[in-house]
Amino acid sequence: MSGLDGLNPSPGALVLGLVQARVPVITEPADLTSTAQRLATQLRKAKKAMPSLDLLVFPEYSLNGLDPGTWLDERLLCDLDGPEITLLAKACAEAGVWGCFSLMERNPGGAPWNSGIIVDAAGEIKLYYRKMHPWVPAEPWQPGDLGVPVCEGPAGSRLALIICHDGMLPEMAREAAYRGANVILRTAGYTYPLRHAWQITNQANAFHNLAYTASVCLAGPDADGIRSQGEAMVCDIDGTVLVQGDGLPDRIVTAEVVPSRADDARTGWGVENNIYQLGHRGYSAVPGGATDCPYTFMRDLTEGHYRLPWEDRVAHTDGTGAGWGPPPLSTTTPPAAPEVH
Repeated sequence: MSGLDGLNPSPGALVLGLVQARVPVITEPADLTSTAQRLATQLRKAKKAMPSLDLLVFPEYSLNGLDPGTWLDERLLCDLDGPEITLLAKACAEAGVWGCFSLMERNPGGAPWNSGIIVDAAGEIKLYYRKMHPWVPAEPWQPGDLGVPVCEGPAGSRLALIICHDGMLPEMAREAAYRGANVILRTAGYTYPLRHAWQITNQANAFHNLAYTASVCLAGPDADGIRSQGEAMVCDIDGTVLVQGDGLPDRIVTAEVVPSRADDARTGWGVENNIYQLGHRGYSAVPGGATDCPYTFMRDLTEGHYRLPWEDRVAHTDGTGAGWGPPPLSTTTPPAAPEVH
């Protein structure tokens, strides 16, 4: 790749650092503090060692850990304005670099959210997202309610963040692109059984949407010796893998992307400009292309009666199989999401 993965940035390049952070072990509130401090130190050292870095991306669960036994412990959850996030945002400002971080967010109205933020080089939160599609039945998180936001980033980038299982549903990356994202970040905690699916979905999400995808997992063993895969990867707008990591904990995989190339492809490509052609079918034969919605699943989902032909035979429809039990009936309305300016 040109620019030696960001060591010598090309004109218009966004230089990414994907941090294959080690799996933290969190058992006490003090562990959250020490982990946040470690991540902040990694960010500051990375920017010092490679001043061309524009954005450092940390994986899902890199702050709160992967132990399901701690996930619903109220003492071990975070708040958007809490000390851990404040510490990480301050590190971005001190180092003069953007950062993307994960937090398991306290929800007074129900189950916690699995959330992510993008912080700019002045320490301000520019994007705030709650995971739309928790990895059920294994994860007990409240499904996200903020949609798929997009923010302006460095070097002409328009950034979106999707989290782990979100990326297995093509509609998520499509929504990010439809809202203007030309660089789609994906953070995860996947272990090795998901390695192949991880790779092909990152590539497909890029190609389907003429977007760069930049994705990173936790790496190394948890307290029980189960290893997360690391496997940071950056894909070009045609799905080609530009850079790929390994399973080494705390390795920072760097890459450059040029967001304007995605913008140019979206306006200049003819064949395979699929995100345009989805809403303009057959424009060589029909002026402007057909603009109807021929997809039954889209119409049914919008109208509130999405139902699979095999719906009655689906075995897992709540968290019981993963030890969470059926969800309680909600008796309170979750609080409104904090505003991010």
